[in-house]
Amino acid sequence: TLTPNLGEQALTTEKKEETPAPEAGPDMSMLSEAEQKAVRAFAEQIDLTDANQVIQYGAAAQKNIADFSESALEKVKTKDMGELGDMVASLLVELKTCDEPEKKKGLAGLFQKAEISAETMRAKYAVAEVNVDRISGELEKHQVKLMKDVAVMDQMYEKNLGYFKELTMYILAGKKKLAEVRANELPALIEKAKKSGLPEDAQAAKDLDDMCTRFEKKLYDLELTRNISVQMSPQIRLIQSNDTMMAEKIQTTIVNTIPLWKNQMVLALGLAH
Repeated sequence: TLTPNLGEQALTTEKKEETPAPEAGPDMSMLSEAEQKAVRAFAEQIDLTDANQVIQYGAAAQKNIADFSESALEKVKTKDMGELGDMVASLLVELKTCDEPEKKKGLAGLFQKAEISAETMRAKYAVAEVNVDRISGELEKHQVKLMKDVAVMDQMYEKNLGYFKELTMYILAGKKKLAEVRANELPALIEKAKKSGLPEDAQAAKDLDDMCTRFEKKLYDLELTRNISVQMSPQIRLIQSNDTMMAEKIQTTIVNTIPLWKNQMVLALGLAH
């Protein structure tokens, strides 16, 4: 839109598989035929003599990126992977406690009746089991939250690709219009001013040239914003990967480590008996 309402979301564009833009800048080849047609039609509506339109050009898309970056930052600020790491470490300590006799370490000590009895083992297991179940319950809650965050990150990634495409189309339409004005309208005004010698014609040519320069700077600002969107994609995937790895670690602990520990305790108590 050429008259954006910054209080509302910008219009979304047709979705397709996006690919990262080359560093040299966007070009029409990265758009579908329908999108190329939309860009050409949009370029025809741009009026470089309208100062307000030049100032507001692409502003809504830029605000979307700014708001999106803020929401991504909030997602990261609310995470505390250190807490989860401490919980996993505490769980491992609890699991190890019952495997350690009072004087000698290792399973060999289980056969020394003088050093450890079945009653002592049952008492230690009972205490450890309470702590293990408590920590396991907390880890399951964190796992659910992590899996939700992974799904949210997928949505954020798709939304970022939409903003990236929107900015790309703004830039391409703007460049197309700027090239046309500098190739046709501006030379015509300059030539008219030379022939007439009138100051108002000279001023009109200068005004259009200045407006082209300002619009070119605006397009450069949009390209900077677009680069932010490009950088956000791998950052989102990195955060998502960390969430997934921690969720997998919790899953392994709950479904493998704890049941294996309980199974070994059954064998150990049986041997002690």
